[in-house]
Parts: sequence; structure tokens; C-alpha cells
Amino acid sequence: MKLRTVKQHMAFSAMWVACGLTLAILLVVIGYVMIKGFALINLDFFLTSPRGGLSGEGGIASTIIATVYLVITTLVFATPLGVGAGIFLVEYADSISSRFVKKLVASARFGVETLAGVPSIIFGLFGYALFVTALHFGFSILSAALAGTCLVIPVIIRTTEEALKAVPMSYREASLAIGAGKWETVWKVVLPSAVRGISTGIVLSAGRIVSETAIFYVTLGGSYRTPTSLMSSGRTMALHVYYLAMETRAFDKALATAAVLVVLIILLNLVINTVSRWLSR
Repeated sequence: MKLRTVKQHMAFSAMWVACGLTLAILLVVIGYVMIKGFALINLDFFLTSPRGGLSGEGGIASTIIATVYLVITTLVFATPLGVGAGIFLVEYADSISSRFVKKLVASARFGVETLAGVPSIIFGLFGYALFVTALHFGFSILSAALAGTCLVIPVIIRTTEEALKAVPMSYREASLAIGAGKWETVWKVVLPSAVRGISTGIVLSAGRIVSETAIFYVTLGGSYRTPTSLMSSGRTMALHVYYLAMETRAFDKALATAAVLVVLIILLNLVINTVSRWLSR
């Protein structure tokens, strides 16, 4: 009995140490970026656009606008498709009797799991070949958003599936027992109960869009000018950090942009979590 207790305490201690080390690494990385970055931030940094060149002159105004445009456009495309596919796979796919359709569903599930592990640059090359070149959208917000949609749809589908599976079956049975139809049960009972989990997938997707560089390097174009429409080229904040760090001598501005990017991701998480709580109520 004592040996079992000792093993239990050792296991708990190991988990606490792992948790503490993970938190410490996170705080060190974020703290370093924040301390170095915020020292260089001022009002002009937010109100002026990059001017190009090796000196890295200018601010990040146009990159903020491009990032917001890209995130909103991508989620507008990806959220209905991802959530809809997740609802179908959980609520309707198992009730289909056709063998052919069942094989299609199994292939779809396998495809989703496979796509979730594909490197983002592959989606970028696909987006360049299809949206930029074949469909003649050019380097634009639209091309980048469509490529980004292909990137984040597997995440939204998987998180939607897990959120719907977490809803107790008794909720569905109670709704059907009082005369509600299948879709009414899904829309008014299941989805409100799963909205927190679904919003988690949307948050993860939005964070990945904000932080990705490779996929948008070959679809967005990298222009430092402010985008004026979906067909305009642009430069996200993460892509701007890459350009500053790799192609200019303005590493200090790269840290300042990275600090703003970290704050943006934190705010994005807070906003979507607040909205999900409101929808749950």
C-alpha cells in the first residue's frame, strides 16, 4: 500500500514538474518578446505602413488591416463548411444504410485526419497552383483566404465532431420524445450544448491563420501596401515579422511586431471565448 502511494506521489510530482516547465518556457518566450518589443512601440508604429527597403522603415498599419481581412474572410468560408461537415459526420452519417455512402463517409473521415497533418506549405503550393494561377485570382486576400480555408477546415471538423460527441445522448432522446424533429433537435438542443467546443476549434483556426507564414508567402503576395479589396495583395503581421527578420536589418521592429501579434492572439481568444459563453447562455 505504501509503495502504491509513493508511486502515485511520484507520478503527480512528475506531472506538476512538466506543467511548471511548460509554463516557464511559455513565460520566458512571451516575456522576452514583450520586453524587447514594447520598448520600441509608439503611436506612429500603429498608424504608418511599412515602406519597404532593407532598413525596415515604417510601422504595421497595413499589416494589421491585411491580417484582419484575411482572418475574417477565411473564417467566413471555413466555419460553415467545417461545422456543417462535423454535424453530418456525427448526427447523420451513422444512420445512412447505403454501403456506397458509408464508404464515402469513411473516406471523408480518413481524408480529414490526413489533411490535418499536411504541412502548410503544401496547401500554399496548392493554393498558388489553383487560386493564384488557374483561377486567375492572383496574389490576393481571396487566394490566401481560400488556401487558408483548406488548411483550417480539418481542425474545425475534428473539434466540431468531438464537441458534438460530448453532448449526452439523453439530450437528443428527450428532445425527440417531446416531438421535436431531427434537425430541430440538432439546431436547438445539440448545437447550443456544443458551442463551447466548436468555438474552440474556431479559435484554434483563427490563431493558426494569424501565425502562419509559409502558406501566405505564396498566395498573398507580400505587398506592404494597404489592401483595399479581396483582390488586393497584402502582408499579414506574421509574414511581416518574417520579412523584417530575414530580409532587413530591422530585427528590433520584428520583435515589436511580434509583441503586437502575441497581444492580438490573446485578445482574439478572449473575444471568441466571451462570444461562446454568451451563445451558451
